Amino acid sequence: MKIAVVDGQGGGIGSLIVKRLKDEFGDSIDILALGTNAAATTAMMKSRANKGATGENAIVLNVSRVEMIVGPLSIVLPNAMLGELTPKMAEAIVSSGAKKFLLPLNQEGISVAGIEKEPLPHMVEKLVETVRLETGKEK
Repeated sequence: MKIAVVDGQGGGIGSLIVKRLKDEFGDSIDILALGTNAAATTAMMKSRANKGATGENAIVLNVSRVEMIVGPLSIVLPNAMLGELTPKMAEAIVSSGAKKFLLPLNQEGISVAGIEKEPLPHMVEKLVETVRLETGKEK
């Protein structure tokens, strides 16, 4: 299973996701860290992503080469992350045939109705469980 973790700014959310996925699944999954900037990619690589790439072209090219994309909700919003997430990146992510699992964080002034506000670590644990169910891996 090849999973892309997409993040920007300092990469804190993406690095937490990578760490938990690697802790849970080890080498049975291949994680591609896709950062909107070098700091985000570096943070995810330090959390044991298998490979990493940075910038618009890297994201546009690689989201069609994975089976799953995970990250904050803002990765599908043009001009999110203080403008780091370009419209071209958002379009490529949304258009990818990969399954997408997004954390409903309210950093862009967008709230998703029906979603309870939870701390980030709780959302990441639910994300890991969703990936487990999707991949058919037992706990």
